[in-house]
Amino acid sequence: MRRLPSAGAGWLVGMAAVVFGGVPADAAPAPPRPNILFLLSDDHSYPYLGCYGRSDVKTPNLDRFAAEGMRFDRMFVGCPQCVPSRATLMTGRSAVAIRMVRFTSPLPAEVPALPDLLRAKGGYFTGVGGRHYHLDGPSGAGPNACPEIDAVIKKHGLRTFAQRVDYVEKGGGLKNFGRKLAAFLDAAPKDKPWFFWLGFSDPHHVWDAKGPRGVPDPAQLTLPPHLPDLPGVRSDLARYIAEVEHLDADVKDVLDTLDARGFARNTLVVFMGDNGMAFPHGKGWLYDPGIAVPLLIRWPGVVAPGRTTTELVSGEDFAPTMLEAAGIAPPKEMTGVSYLKLLKGEPFSGRKYVFAERGPHGGDGGMRPDILASTFDLARCVRSDRFKLIYNCTPHQAVAPVDSQRDPGWQAMKAACAAGTLEERFVRAYFTTPRPTYELYDLQADPGELRNLAGNPKYSEVELELKRALTEKMVLDWDFLPTPLR
Repeated sequence: MRRLPSAGAGWLVGMAAVVFGGVPADAAPAPPRPNILFLLSDDHSYPYLGCYGRSDVKTPNLDRFAAEGMRFDRMFVGCPQCVPSRATLMTGRSAVAIRMVRFTSPLPAEVPALPDLLRAKGGYFTGVGGRHYHLDGPSGAGPNACPEIDAVIKKHGLRTFAQRVDYVEKGGGLKNFGRKLAAFLDAAPKDKPWFFWLGFSDPHHVWDAKGPRGVPDPAQLTLPPHLPDLPGVRSDLARYIAEVEHLDADVKDVLDTLDARGFARNTLVVFMGDNGMAFPHGKGWLYDPGIAVPLLIRWPGVVAPGRTTTELVSGEDFAPTMLEAAGIAPPKEMTGVSYLKLLKGEPFSGRKYVFAERGPHGGDGGMRPDILASTFDLARCVRSDRFKLIYNCTPHQAVAPVDSQRDPGWQAMKAACAAGTLEERFVRAYFTTPRPTYELYDLQADPGELRNLAGNPKYSEVELELKRALTEKMVLDWDFLPTPLR
């Protein structure tokens, strides 16, 4: 195994020396550390599971899993894009704070990640499999590769994530997910707890996978308030739901394997989405469909079955929670808030706000005008229990959905806008430039986030409160964008 660059290697060696130093003879024995299985779906918006009340989404396996553990109704990732969101999940810090806003930025070697800490402080055997983890910068191969960036990354030894874990699946494709878990368990020592991050590709665009019933009838689906009722939109949503239902079968395969291997009782299993669906208002946007994702946690003997919570939870909170579950104190640099007490049913003082950022999307390829609307946008947001403030720092930039802008839904919306038949609220949301610098939404009265209240005197105190909270976050994270208050 290759060594980390000097900063990361020195950090790991120093930490291991502290952790595995002498233990007092009279110290009480530590409680057993749970195994941790982290199941991450891709581009999966809340509430697209049956257990969240979507009767048009058939996910019996994940519904049963939710009933066996705890369902989180307000989980918000740190970014509506895969790379920065995953960086936040693994480090307990925002992507801005760890310099991971751009997809071409590898996770800095000096920033400890969850697998590092579980291995060094908890003696865990750690691994990753399934969909690529996206934390080592862009690949040097493929149609969108940039040889110059790849050369820089290699020259300076910036790819370190594979060295932070004991096991990395090589190949294997994106099927037979139970077999992927079995291969990891075969490699894991019998005398160590383990952590395995297993990534799924569903329901990532292109939506071509189908569950047991095929593609549901588009006419029978319930559209969210932020999407116009057009045949193309319904068609896209039906194909998206079919991918969610295909994912449900893959999760069953994994959970069956866990049970067959005898690990179901002593394993903390987390199911979560990495960011929202590739639809308008979703992936790449800071509206709730872009950052609100499913979160289900099962931990037999600790998490009471059938519990639900509406506490605000951030992607920054995942790593510190898993560390505390393993009996490890999170580093002070982590800004996430552990929700371990919430899992245990103990008194819990949670968050007043969650934050998210939006930066460039995809590989660095210059400011190409043909794809700029979906790849470049700079924005920040803060969300409270009821209100959300979005701060657009590139308001003159037109927008388009990430990945799906050539699909029937967006094309139908464009055609309706050009024909003058698209409702004004959707024209204002998707086809008006410049956009407002500030957007303020009452999520209770306007869950579709279509009626901007920024500048309304009735909500001036709320707007100021959220601007103050966002300013504090941006200062503490050393954000490169100007703050909303000076």
